[in-house]
Amino acid sequence: MNPSGNPPCPDASKPWVLAAAIVGSSMAFIDGTVVNVALPAIQADLNASAFQAQWVVESYALLLAALLLVGGALGDHFGRRRVFAIGVGLFAVASAACAAAGTVQQLIAARALQGVGGALLVPGSLALLSASFPEKERGKAIGTWSGFSAITAAVGPVLGGLLVDHYSWTWAFLVNLPMALVVLLIVWRHVPESRSVAGAGPLDGWGALLATLALAGIVYAFIEAPTQGWGAPNVLGALALGIAASIAFVMVERALHAPMLPLGLFRNADFGGANLLTLLLYAALGGGLYFFPLNLIQVQGYSATAAGAALLPFILIMFVLSRWTGQLVDRFGSKLPLVVGPAIAAVGFALFALPGVGGSYWSDFFPAVVVLGFGMTITVAPLTTTVMNAVGPDLAGIASGVNNAVSRAAAVLAIAVFGAMMAWAFDGALADGL
Repeated sequence: MNPSGNPPCPDASKPWVLAAAIVGSSMAFIDGTVVNVALPAIQADLNASAFQAQWVVESYALLLAALLLVGGALGDHFGRRRVFAIGVGLFAVASAACAAAGTVQQLIAARALQGVGGALLVPGSLALLSASFPEKERGKAIGTWSGFSAITAAVGPVLGGLLVDHYSWTWAFLVNLPMALVVLLIVWRHVPESRSVAGAGPLDGWGALLATLALAGIVYAFIEAPTQGWGAPNVLGALALGIAASIAFVMVERALHAPMLPLGLFRNADFGGANLLTLLLYAALGGGLYFFPLNLIQVQGYSATAAGAALLPFILIMFVLSRWTGQLVDRFGSKLPLVVGPAIAAVGFALFALPGVGGSYWSDFFPAVVVLGFGMTITVAPLTTTVMNAVGPDLAGIASGVNNAVSRAAAVLAIAVFGAMMAWAFDGALADGL
């Protein structure tokens, strides 16, 4: 038995566990960005307004961010393999519904269902790795998973561009079906079950409900505020609900003997610090991956395929170096890569602010993409490894849920805030022009 109380994972099963975790989570990460490039085609085909088009993106991100914490806790409680498989199956069904949508309202609803499935499978994938690999092997496994996760997020625009230009936006969702089938077959044949011994008691239902309301309320308010204003009743109501639920969640978790989220985790400097860095880093990355393709297509005049291909250097750097960076924490500790990596990434983001209109990709955008690729490669795997090593295998699901909730919420908030800044800048420029 390992420290979590579960039988150790057989060596022969470990590559299969890693494969299932990578391919399963890849579906969710690809869909987080593939729609960014497909959005103009979706908007034209379904006669969607700009507001509705935004919710094609945000309905998925909202449900994913709101339920990640609960998804991780459900895996610890009912079995990580079981909850992960349910998430993959639900994601596949929702993907088929997205492709079959005849109206933008149907597509938004199907995207929300995708978010629910993603909230079950994403923390489950990382929790399966933590439960299946001992600490001496965990850094390399999580590094590989983290590298592929970042790669697939960047692959989304490339894949979306190819599918939109040569086939149809519906294929951006149908591509998930064979991936889901492969994952479910691997899980059925090769992935052992594991669960938290501490989670053997009753599920913390109040904690689950309050965590969902807190995340959903705050994220919804930030999504709607740029278009409706902070004084809109629904924005203020959602924000008030989110804040009140957050306070109630902390009070309930402190009072329970077996809470869904042990708040003492945040007293661990590695866990708390790594999640704070996750918030800042993924806010920048989420905003960048959302607005960079839009800039290339709508301002620079790129095709959807060319806009997606602009990120290929980023993808190649992540793919080549991700396995090596997964072991940096074991060799050098967490501090060095988590200082050097974000510093390099910051330089990359700054370079994106320099180009004007009509310049060459190689002189204007290529340097920024390469520098950002190196920065993210050095950071992503050590960051995730630091989070998971800060807790025992028994809390793998909830730790993964926290870290993923932070990263997803950061991306949603960044899109909302940066979108508002872009709208204000556009209005100011228009007023000056008049």
